[in-house]
Amino acid sequence: MDDLYLTYAAYLQKKYGTKVYKLPVNLPVSCPHRDESPEGGGCIFCGVKGAAFENLANSLSVTEQIRTNMAFVRRKYKAQKFIAYFQTYTSTYLPVEKFKAFVEEACGQDIVSVAVSTRPDCIQEPYLDVLSALQAKYGVDIDIELGLQTTNEQTLQRLNRGHTLADFLDAARRVQQRGFTLCAHLILDLPWDTMEDVLNTARIVSGAEVDQVKLHSLYVVKGTALARMYQTGQVQLLTMEDYVARAVAFLGHLAPRIVIQRIIGRAPAEDTLIANWHTSWWKVRDLIEDTMRERGIIQGSLRAET
Repeated sequence: MDDLYLTYAAYLQKKYGTKVYKLPVNLPVSCPHRDESPEGGGCIFCGVKGAAFENLANSLSVTEQIRTNMAFVRRKYKAQKFIAYFQTYTSTYLPVEKFKAFVEEACGQDIVSVAVSTRPDCIQEPYLDVLSALQAKYGVDIDIELGLQTTNEQTLQRLNRGHTLADFLDAARRVQQRGFTLCAHLILDLPWDTMEDVLNTARIVSGAEVDQVKLHSLYVVKGTALARMYQTGQVQLLTMEDYVARAVAFLGHLAPRIVIQRIIGRAPAEDTLIANWHTSWWKVRDLIEDTMRERGIIQGSLRAET
């Protein structure tokens, strides 16, 4: 990719000296934001599966899920080391002892890191204590992934996120105090955000010394509040060209030390009204990279212009 941006694969290869692959773990957990108001609670884009469409059933133990996924990935991708990724909903919504048991179960052979996905307002000290203790006991790295989506407070409210930018910055500070790796999840083509909002997000996550980012477009998942808004014309999605332009600008204004875990995500066609404009994710990625090459932009190269 001509070093257009700092890829996750290159980062992992350099850090661990071998090919590393993430193994999703599906836990029996929901989200406090959804549970508070089942009729209208939760983020407007969040479906009943959360982010777990590729996961195994949570009726399987953590050990069974990791063993099954590890065997498959070894055969298909030739990975040698692995990251146990607690992906579904809000991992730190579990009772702390259950959370500890699940994470400890994941700290097995060839697991170099445990990644925990959660909300900015669900970062609490007892859970961080558990992770610090398990890191010391098993020698695994700890990665915390926080759903931020945007730094525009009004858009956060429109999304019904239930947290503020201040919540994210506070959570980031406490995660960083533990020495854990911090990743922020961001949606670049939110209809209520402008290009300036996207650039401001790049500046804020850079200034907050976030270690990694995950970028994706806004999916319309069936049965969600967003789906109802989309079907009734209350919201108009941006185009693929808009997303490409925003991704290129975002990367150009992002600190070059920040790892890009992904530049575009995926969602199952059967569960969505629209995802990635009915286009393969890799085609969107290629458009972003081609545009960066054409414009002579690499990660961080536009920061002097801000």
